[in-house]
Amino acid sequence: MTTTTSHATACILCSRNCGLLIDAEGETIKRVHGDKAHPISRGYICQKAAGLAHYQQNRDRLSSPLRRTAAGDFEPISWEQAIREISAKMLSIRGRHGGRAFAFYGGGQGNHLGAVYGTPLLKAMRSQYHYSALAQEKTGDFWVNGRLFGRQNCHVTEDIEHSDLVLIIGTNPWHAHGIPNARRTLRELSKSPERTMIVIDPRVTETAQLADTHLQLKPGTDAFLLAAMLSIIMREGLIDDNFIREHTHGFEQLKRVLLEIPIDTFIERAGVGKSQVYEVARQLAAAERACVRVDLGIQQSVQSTLNSYLEKLLFLLSGNFAKRGGNNLHTFLLPLIGHSDPPGPNCDTWSTAVTRISAIAKLFPPNALPQEIDTDHPQRVRALWVDSANPAMTGADTEAYTRAFSKLELMVVVDVALSETAEQAHYVLPASSQFEKWEATFFNLEFPTNFFHLRKPIFEPRTGTLPEHEIYRRLLIEMGELPRNFPLLRQVARLHRAAPQLRSLPLVLALLLKLRPKLIPYGGHILEQTLGAWLPDGASSAAPLWFAAHRYVGRHSEAVRRAATDHNGRDERLNDNALAEQLFSRILHSHSGTLLSTHRYDDTWSLVRHPDRKIQLQIPELLRELAALKDEDATLGSEYPLILIAGERRNYNANT
Repeated sequence: MTTTTSHATACILCSRNCGLLIDAEGETIKRVHGDKAHPISRGYICQKAAGLAHYQQNRDRLSSPLRRTAAGDFEPISWEQAIREISAKMLSIRGRHGGRAFAFYGGGQGNHLGAVYGTPLLKAMRSQYHYSALAQEKTGDFWVNGRLFGRQNCHVTEDIEHSDLVLIIGTNPWHAHGIPNARRTLRELSKSPERTMIVIDPRVTETAQLADTHLQLKPGTDAFLLAAMLSIIMREGLIDDNFIREHTHGFEQLKRVLLEIPIDTFIERAGVGKSQVYEVARQLAAAERACVRVDLGIQQSVQSTLNSYLEKLLFLLSGNFAKRGGNNLHTFLLPLIGHSDPPGPNCDTWSTAVTRISAIAKLFPPNALPQEIDTDHPQRVRALWVDSANPAMTGADTEAYTRAFSKLELMVVVDVALSETAEQAHYVLPASSQFEKWEATFFNLEFPTNFFHLRKPIFEPRTGTLPEHEIYRRLLIEMGELPRNFPLLRQVARLHRAAPQLRSLPLVLALLLKLRPKLIPYGGHILEQTLGAWLPDGASSAAPLWFAAHRYVGRHSEAVRRAATDHNGRDERLNDNALAEQLFSRILHSHSGTLLSTHRYDDTWSLVRHPDRKIQLQIPELLRELAALKDEDATLGSEYPLILIAGERRNYNANT
């Protein structure tokens, strides 16, 4: 008789990654329910989690490396042969064409720990071309954040739970989630007579049906409506003068443009009631605590980057930033994105060879990739590595991707199943599933209290598969980028586990990287091979979290102390080294997740990255675009009156 066992883990099907308890029999998921011990979701579960059994037990799961034959089908080969052949081809391409011939695509949805080990392949190939779905969805928003707050990885979150007024634009959290315990939160918000929910959306979504006010604008007219609302707030003197004076620069330039907005004309273009728009603008400005929640509906629409600017101006001009119930910035334990300076004579930020698109947040947009491959340009992409992604299905033009893939000299896919993209690869490398290895998500987007959840494996890895850290370790060794082992550092790591107060590991590791700086990009691999050997329950791939914990404490020590107090029920005045070691230990052993930090709302200003910690309201490029809106053809959209939604987050899916 098979025994049923229960395991704490998390959902992987949207960015919330709610805590779950999974009941398993052998290698089969039998039941999924919410984990009340999870520090954020606290037992909440939605219908998406019902799909996890399909993910884990899918009939298309792979169990051997595959190589494309001359006839066009696949044959199984050994891991040793696959790694040897792929390494030789990659080194040949790098030697003949340089780093710009290589691109890396993906990095996981909810299995971000594997990306720590995969993305260093870009360094090995001397490339910067990292393509990601985030770059198609969010880089306009990241760019705006960089201009307003100083870095493109300054990311805005919303304190919906404590807001008096919540403005939801271009998203349907009932299905898409993206807010804590979405359906429960929306119901509570809708039922409270003291609180207001306003939805701006062309569709009568499930969220709109719960709202106090629904502004059902014409598709693609968000910029007109948001600009009109901002102009109303400006003209009626409803801005927060103290906030603007103390915390911002560039207000006068912004004010001049907003006062020129033809409010009634813009409202008419948006197709909503004039009185409703005035009322919503006044409600937002008058609310003591208001926040704005947005998502892909305005970030992948007409004037998407301008939309991201305008929606942030709504909470900034009304002073609903860096406060309880408002919008705030948040911390990351590990960076989900980076920052790219604009290309220039003293900047090494790359642009693509054909489309001339520059990196934003160190990412490139997938819809440009087919043009970068399917070309005669001497710096075209000739080798593509795809990890935990399926651009043949999720890209905007499947036929363009198919044509481009056929032009590649080398295409390797790392995945758990034979996806549409994998079917077109030269090599397919089977990864262990997210429930067969230690994993984590870097979607830690909470403020003021943030958390992290390291997930312990539930099942043994399927025969023939490898976790990502092992796939990339073998490849980097074969390429000559990474030594096979680090015997001295491994023993130092053993000593460190016994006596972390001696700080032997950070001292010796720092010395190693100073003597051999070419190893710096592979720090995660070095920790996995050394510190990882002494971690419990085979958690070697979690070793880079030790470094992350020390870096996090170095930046946010007081907030980490508060969270430790909340977690332990006592205030321990540990030094920073001991505090970081304690945090790493909690991450390792708290299988339902653990609190990272508890900030104060004023701490938001320490996360603004301009030197004076003030917000730069003036973005000249977008002010020019905003001023030009009034000159756009009034028949906007009449030639193509319908907008096709190519990807939508629905009841049982994450993105497509």
